[in-house]
Amino acid sequence: MNPKDITKEYTNGEVTVVWQSGKCTHSGNCVKNNPDVFKPKEKPWIKIDASTSEKIIETVKKCPSGALSYYKNKTND
Repeated sequence: MNPKDITKEYTNGEVTVVWQSGKCTHSGNCVKNNPDVFKPKEKPWIKIDASTSEKIIETVKKCPSGALSYYKNKTND
């Protein structure tokens, strides 16, 4: 495994975005579709609280490489 192949998770409590660096082709779809959340020049580069869960999910689904995925968090209600 390449040390650059990292997996990071970002959550807002409702949804968790998973990013796998080794799969990322830097298509820029995430940045174009949701620039408030996906800021590649910043660290951390995903600002999960900057958008609605629905819009984040919509953006993640447009990732062509599969580097971005998501899962919904279990809620206690």
